[in-house]
Amino acid sequence: MANKIYADAATALDGLLFDGMTVMSGGFGLCGIPENLIAAIRDSGVKGLTVISNNAGVDDFGLGLLLKTRQIAKMVSSYVGENKEFERQYLSGELQLEFNPQGTLAERIRAGGAGIPGFYTKTGVGTLVAEGKEHKDFNGETYIMETGLVADLSIVKAWKADPYGNLVFRKTARNFNPMMATAGKVTVAEVEELVEAGSLDPDHIHTPGIFVQRLIVGRDYEKRIEQRTVRQRENA
Repeated sequence: MANKIYADAATALDGLLFDGMTVMSGGFGLCGIPENLIAAIRDSGVKGLTVISNNAGVDDFGLGLLLKTRQIAKMVSSYVGENKEFERQYLSGELQLEFNPQGTLAERIRAGGAGIPGFYTKTGVGTLVAEGKEHKDFNGETYIMETGLVADLSIVKAWKADPYGNLVFRKTARNFNPMMATAGKVTVAEVEELVEAGSLDPDHIHTPGIFVQRLIVGRDYEKRIEQRTVRQRENA
């Protein structure tokens, strides 16, 4: 077994980063994002990035850190509503955006990881999403072709891992992470807990270690809540 465990995020990313590369970053909102790896990419100074992620975090956290430093040239996303700097850069022409319906984005990533170069979907037919894309009729219904997505690097966040790189995600933090782990030419995972080989129930593993090349145990997680919603107390 090749050693997949690295001391920290910067060491795990050593030799993988280059200007103009494509990076997939797991998470949904601020849930299940690879906080340590994002910070290490920021600190590396790499620029001109195309980032594939459900969203771009918020202004001062998550991928918003890379927008703030102008390291991202293009986002491939499905939701961008919580980031004022994203909005400003996009409207001023500083940032390119490839906008996707959320289910389409998920399937593009899954397809890329499965080696499927393209697929047809009804989602987006008759809208701006369909402009410039191939249309085809199946059983009297019109579909558009979407392409699978792959990345030079996938960075994902998991709950537990063993030394082989088998990953277990926790509840909603699973989100885009397992799909992205399969769609990167190299996948680096940060985890909260590293357990002994053989201690994970094979039936509970979400991502097999064959998809993971490097591992770190993350630290100092903030796990921010993007939109805190609570009900009013009756006696308040």
